[in-house]
Amino acid sequence: MIDVQNLPSSYKINIDMVGVSEVNYPIEVLDKKQEKQATTAIINMYVDLPHQFKGTHMSRFIEVLNKYRGEITIRNMSEILREIARSLEAKSSHMELSFKYFVEKEAPISKSRSLMGYDCRFIGSYNQGESDDFVLEVKVPVMNLCPCSKEISSTAAHNQRSEVTVQVRFTDFVWIEDIIAIVEQSASSEVFALLKRPDEKYVAERAYENPRFVEDIVRIIANALLQDEMITWFAVKAINFESIHNHNAYAFISRDKRS
Repeated sequence: MIDVQNLPSSYKINIDMVGVSEVNYPIEVLDKKQEKQATTAIINMYVDLPHQFKGTHMSRFIEVLNKYRGEITIRNMSEILREIARSLEAKSSHMELSFKYFVEKEAPISKSRSLMGYDCRFIGSYNQGESDDFVLEVKVPVMNLCPCSKEISSTAAHNQRSEVTVQVRFTDFVWIEDIIAIVEQSASSEVFALLKRPDEKYVAERAYENPRFVEDIVRIIANALLQDEMITWFAVKAINFESIHNHNAYAFISRDKRS
């Protein structure tokens, strides 16, 4: 049968990334308490395509994925990226895995337990002749209380639901749980999947005693990441979804500790 993908292209233009996207697939994520956690990821996989080829072989991405069924973890992504590049005869390969990671949390007063889900992403790249690149991304929902509102009001202050996104590059290994802890400790209060009334009272009062601007959040997190010797690069983005303004508050910090 004719391999149409290998036929010459009419356009003398290289493609940076071509492949498959939004593939739902089971993976295992390393869990600090339970060793491993099974979850489902949405996976994107790409390679470069030189101008002399009309197309890439999409089925080979799925073949590589199936080869590593049940063994797709943060520790073997470099191996998988190289396998993708070899299989598709490419000089570079890229892989993104987006998944929900669950942590069991205990309510502060009632001690009720529930599972809290966090959106996470593994972003890996292989380029022939260069060092592999890997980024861990974790999104953490928190609550913040406005310091200005507290200062100018006699009896109250307005709260904001917030989302903090942390991306890190590292030399050895970083636990998702540790990134979550850093973010939650930086906020006015962490949030929970399950709270009883005594817990709600505690969370509201705790937030009132720990007001935070969006600027405070990114600075506190950045300070913690700067002190972690395993982390070589990081980016921190915080968004406060304002409750009394018709806009959101935003702050961002990125640092490369290798330069």
